[in-house]
Amino acid sequence: MNEKKKSSGALLGAAFLMATSAIGPGFLTQTANFTSQHQASFGFVILISIILSAIAQMNIWRVLCVTGLRGQDVANKILPGLGYVVAFMVALGGLIFNIGNVGGCALGFNTLLNIPTEIGYVLSAIAAILVFLSKNAGGVMDRLTKILGGIMIVVIFVIIVVVQPPLGSALKNTFVPEAEMADLVPAILTLLGGTVGGYITFAGAHRLIDAGITGKENLKEINKSSVMGIGIAAIVRVFLFLAVLGVVVKGVTLDSSNPAADAFLQGAGQIGYRFAGLVLLCAAVTSIVGAAYTSVSFMKTFHPAIAKNENWIIIAFIAVSALIMLFLGNPATLLVLAGAVNGLILPISLGICLIASKKKSIMGDGYHHPTWLLVLGIVVVLVSAYLGITTFVSNLGSLL
Repeated sequence: MNEKKKSSGALLGAAFLMATSAIGPGFLTQTANFTSQHQASFGFVILISIILSAIAQMNIWRVLCVTGLRGQDVANKILPGLGYVVAFMVALGGLIFNIGNVGGCALGFNTLLNIPTEIGYVLSAIAAILVFLSKNAGGVMDRLTKILGGIMIVVIFVIIVVVQPPLGSALKNTFVPEAEMADLVPAILTLLGGTVGGYITFAGAHRLIDAGITGKENLKEINKSSVMGIGIAAIVRVFLFLAVLGVVVKGVTLDSSNPAADAFLQGAGQIGYRFAGLVLLCAAVTSIVGAAYTSVSFMKTFHPAIAKNENWIIIAFIAVSALIMLFLGNPATLLVLAGAVNGLILPISLGICLIASKKKSIMGDGYHHPTWLLVLGIVVVLVSAYLGITTFVSNLGSLL
């Protein structure tokens, strides 16, 4: 009974870890900006991005969890040495994005409690480090992501009740958007990368592997957990969309520097602004934890000592992120570089998993990867490759 309860907790924890890794400061800003830009038609963007994200997630989680191999190990079996390249890209992207997460967390402390940002950087690191000082860091991480994820959902729902968005218009435009399709495509591609790009899609799968939930016999639970992760992220995205929509339909122009917080301020006054700080704080803390855990899980390939001292490496990873943010202040160039690298990871990692799914030497005898999932996965690889190459070229151009 205890084993069953422990397994259920890990499945839900993995789903929340993946979802809350996606729901960072950038997620909140993206959603608010696109809602302001496309208004009710942004519902269609969310719908398509959820479908594409679920396809990517189910393909990757099935391959990793059935084999019990982490992403870099599957890559090494496809082409020796490729896993080290993927591990380096994920770890580098995770570190740099974690610097941004620390900055977002400090902004959350400032918005909620008026704490100066420099102190906020330190508090952000301490909050995340405390998770990994525990002997049962995995269990603490599972509980933390569930609690903070739940708080975000409840708080944003309260704002929805206050601002009363046009639900009928939102529902209609989710399936029949009024905006031109050409105007919505960039937002769809951006949301796909922001929901399952970089390290994010691996977060929950690696957590299940660490919890020992692997093999064909656990395929039903693995699928359920992967879809649940996308579902949780989708609920937060939809709720935030409705909360911001209820404000922008009244003709309000949002502050581009912090559009989500400004929407809450305009819609519900000072208490709404404090709520925005709480949402940002929860989003950033869980993203710091998810990015650090997943990035270090890729670094395990480099040396056995990393796996042996995993928690201490994660703590060092978080501390370095905070120190860089503290000394650099606003590492905009680093974040642009991370965006360029991150955009290339999803098509590479998903492509690797699709190739692996057809190899008996990797998947074992008796496993059959659904043809429909394979075909749709190829579509997502092509779409995300277009996004990744476009992002890489444009971001590299801005750096040179």
